[in-house]
Amino acid sequence: MANVVVVGAQWGDEGKGKIVDWLSERADVIARFQGGHNAGHTLVVDGEVYKLHALPSGVVRGGKLSIIGNGVVLDPWHLIREIETIRTQGVEISPETLMIAENTPLILPFHGELDRARENQNGVAKIGTTGRGIGPAYEDKVGRRVIRVADLADPSTLALRVDRALVHHNALRSGLGMDPIDRDALIQTLTEIAPQILPFAGPVWKVLHEQRKAGKRILFEGAQGALLDIDFGTYPFVTSSNVIAGQAATGTGVGPSAINFVLGIVKAYTTRVGEGPFPTELDDADGQRLGERGHEFGTTTGRKRRCGWFDACLVRQTCATSGVHGISLTKLDVLDGFDTLRICVGYELDGTRLDYLPMAADQQARCTPIYEDMPGWSQSTEGARTWAELPANAIKYVRRVEELIDCPVALLSTSPERDDTILVRDPFAD
Repeated sequence: MANVVVVGAQWGDEGKGKIVDWLSERADVIARFQGGHNAGHTLVVDGEVYKLHALPSGVVRGGKLSIIGNGVVLDPWHLIREIETIRTQGVEISPETLMIAENTPLILPFHGELDRARENQNGVAKIGTTGRGIGPAYEDKVGRRVIRVADLADPSTLALRVDRALVHHNALRSGLGMDPIDRDALIQTLTEIAPQILPFAGPVWKVLHEQRKAGKRILFEGAQGALLDIDFGTYPFVTSSNVIAGQAATGTGVGPSAINFVLGIVKAYTTRVGEGPFPTELDDADGQRLGERGHEFGTTTGRKRRCGWFDACLVRQTCATSGVHGISLTKLDVLDGFDTLRICVGYELDGTRLDYLPMAADQQARCTPIYEDMPGWSQSTEGARTWAELPANAIKYVRRVEELIDCPVALLSTSPERDDTILVRDPFAD
């Protein structure tokens, strides 16, 4: 049986939640492998809207095992609130349907405080973080001072881990003019949340190994998008983890051989939330129209997304770094009614043409897009479920995107509804 990795191939917000939910019908296990609750997925199922941040998108499907892998950083208080919210919408979540890796790092209150304090410093360029503590938690993981889920089970170990973390964080807070952390209060709050988290804890690597041996299908779910990858994104305006498909292996405890198909989620135009370079950004009526028609506001922050034309150079780049086998092209319907559509096919940098976005920030800032124009279509594509329902120019647009990014379309999404999806190639059939 094929195992599938789903990654965003732009700056996030590509519609991964719907696609993961759609694919989860074919999967037995859905595993989240990186990121934190800074990423939001919106699912629309039979008119019911579910907004997920920490939980894998597969939780709304009955009879599936959802997993939070060790590559995730987890705010335990947020998770419990999210579980309670989803339960009020009729979704049952229990240790039989949700498992958290024992070695998952925890986001603690002081991580968010540090995140926000840094972002508010005068004279320091803003990264555009959500202020939820994801970056500082990853820093602590690398610095070997993070508290993990398994530590909640033993009071003596927990106290040692807290003391190690506070040596570092109290020094930082002093330099920022912040009060020291109340050690006893922190341990008390962790002790109180532990009984709510520990029933979900388990050896995820072992369970996934057993599921693979049993021939079960595993869907690996990423958050954000490849252009926010800590190594291959538009640094430093990136997230604090690896987002590309290779992280699915290390973020859950399976080997690379467990991955059979990589599906890149790609919006039919381009959006970005927060700071950082954006070569095809539109500050005109077309950009406004894309934002309004696409309802481009962040699920997590509510921030208005920046909008622009489709950038084939960037998507070709992310398809290469994630080893994408096929893409899911989403929000095609947002382009309905445009007389002319533009696709970025290259960049000009100081008189030289490039077919990729360089890593140096100063060069990125000087890159100007080279466009290819295509005729739009006046008919509606919203809700289309077959190629025959698409206007001829919409099909031409999709085919040209495939050529320019050197990757075929596997799925085509024409609305937020789960079933408004055209299947071209089933990732689980490989």
